[in-house]
Amino acid sequence: MAKNRRRNNKRLDATAAARTTVIPTHVPKRWVKFVVAIFLMPLAWVLTETFFTMFAHTTVEDQFWRTEEFYFFALGCVLWIIAFVGLPRPMWIYVFGHELTHAMVVWLIGGEVSRFEVSAKGGHVITNRVNTWVALAPYFVPIYSILSIVLWGWVSLIYDLSSFREALFALIGAGWAFHLTFTIIMIPKGQTDLEYGGHFFSLMVIYIMNLCVMTVLVIIASPKVTWMGFGRDFFHNTVDFCVMAMSLLRHIPLHLPGGA
Repeated sequence: MAKNRRRNNKRLDATAAARTTVIPTHVPKRWVKFVVAIFLMPLAWVLTETFFTMFAHTTVEDQFWRTEEFYFFALGCVLWIIAFVGLPRPMWIYVFGHELTHAMVVWLIGGEVSRFEVSAKGGHVITNRVNTWVALAPYFVPIYSILSIVLWGWVSLIYDLSSFREALFALIGAGWAFHLTFTIIMIPKGQTDLEYGGHFFSLMVIYIMNLCVMTVLVIIASPKVTWMGFGRDFFHNTVDFCVMAMSLLRHIPLHLPGGA
């Protein structure tokens, strides 16, 4: 949970000002973001179609499922899911990664974190800058997969880890499954982060960004999938979606006032 002291102060001022019955002269940001979320729906549709078509093609036809990258990534996912279902859930570890992601994005955009609190029951960071990416990053950034890659790279500068390459794929898979399972169970519990831009807008951004992360993982891991190929398929699917949408619009009856 990311908190902004300045933003809270503004809320107090706005509450006081409301008592004087001042009529707002601007459109609330949540209304704008709701409209933006509607326009994000076609992007989500096309990206979903492109990803699953690409994944099915490379997995079955190119036999990506037989590669060690896929095998150990899937093994890491399965091992984590078994642990998630059968063992006590490590909430403190999830909360720490969640708040760490908030803090890292704040630092990336040049902000400051004045407080970082974590416990098994929840946590928060207090910062001087909050935006959509700061609020929603923990829901689409698999922080423990990223930390595994960073730690692996750092250790490999000192020791030769090439013979343990499969372990890296398993760690990335476990970290991604950790991120996905906790994201799925935590979102319905009323996360305050989603209130920043409204739930509809936040869920659209989370869904699209998770698809982007999965797309990047597949492109990096699969020797047969390229950025150029994905971009070409995405363009063709976008054109097909526009043609379909125009066809549907032509069949919608238009009723004008006055029986015209």
